[in-house]
Amino acid sequence: MVDSKHQWKAWLYLAPALVLLLVFTVWPIINTVRLAFLEGYSGMKAAGGATFTFGLENFEKVITYKKFTLTLKNTLLLCVLTVPISTFLALLIAVALNSIKPLQKTLQTIFFLPYVTNSIAIGMVFAAMFNVVGSALGTPNENLTSVGIVNNILQIFTGKDHYVSWINSNSPEWANMFVMTVYIVWNALPFKILVLLGGLQAINKQYYDAAKIDSTPRWRVFTRITVPLLSPMLAYVIITGFIGGFKEYTSIVGVFGDKMGPPDAPGRLNTMVGFIYDSLAQNREGLASAAAIILFGIILVVTFINLWVSKKRVHY
Repeated sequence: MVDSKHQWKAWLYLAPALVLLLVFTVWPIINTVRLAFLEGYSGMKAAGGATFTFGLENFEKVITYKKFTLTLKNTLLLCVLTVPISTFLALLIAVALNSIKPLQKTLQTIFFLPYVTNSIAIGMVFAAMFNVVGSALGTPNENLTSVGIVNNILQIFTGKDHYVSWINSNSPEWANMFVMTVYIVWNALPFKILVLLGGLQAINKQYYDAAKIDSTPRWRVFTRITVPLLSPMLAYVIITGFIGGFKEYTSIVGVFGDKMGPPDAPGRLNTMVGFIYDSLAQNREGLASAAAIILFGIILVVTFINLWVSKKRVHY
C-alpha cells in the first residue's frame, strides 16, 4: 500500500501510461461512438464546413446494406468453423506434447513459430500452395504450368489428373472458405497450444497416479480428468478464439489480397472488419463507426454467452 503522503509519486510514474491510454484508447472509443450517431458523417465533408445531425441513420444504412449480410455471414461462418476445430486440435497436440519428454522444448518452439510470423507473409505462402497458374488456366506456355503443392498431393493420392481451383477465377465459394479455414486454424494453433500446455503442466499428477492404480482407460482419463481440470483454460481459448474470429481480416488479405476474394468474385470473403475498412476508404467514417459498434455488440453478446456457459461447465 502506497503511503498517502507519497501517492503523488505513484501518479507521476503512471502519468505517461495514462496519457497514452487516454489519447490512443479512450478518446478513439468515445469519438467512434460520437461519429456513429452523426448521420452521414464524412471527414471530407466536415473539413468543408458541413454539419451533421444526431440520429440512427448510420446504423440503419449498415443493417440494410446488402453487402453487410454477406460480411456478417462470412464472419460468423469463419468463427463457427475455425474456433471448435482449432481448440480441439490444440488440445490433442498439447496432450501429446505434455506426454513427450525428449525434445519437448524444441517441439514447443516449432509449434509456436507461426504465432510470431507475420500474418500477411503466412497468407502469401498459403496462396502459393493453393494457387493454380500457367497453362492450367489456359496459358499456352507449358513451362508456366503449376497447380500448386496441394493439388499435386491430391493427384498423388487420388491418381486422377485433375486439379481444384481453390482461390483462382471460377473457384467455388466452398473452396475459398476451405482455404481460409485451414489457414486460420493453422495460425490459431500456436497460442492455444501454449495456453493449454501450461494448464496441463499445472494439473496435480496425483490424479493421474490414482487413475493408473485403478487401471482407468486412457480415453476415460482424458474425458474425466484432463478435460474437466483444463476447462478454465479451454474456456479462455474459446472466448479469445471467438473474439479473434470476429476480427478476421489480415488472413483473408494475405491469401486473396485487398479484393477479399478471387479475381472474378471480389468481396466474396469480406468480413465485418473488411466492411469497416472499406467504409473508411470511401470517407464514410460515420458508417464505419456504426459498423464498429455493431461488431462490438455482437462480440459482447457472444462473450457473455460463453461466460454463461462457462459458469456451468468450468471446474475451478
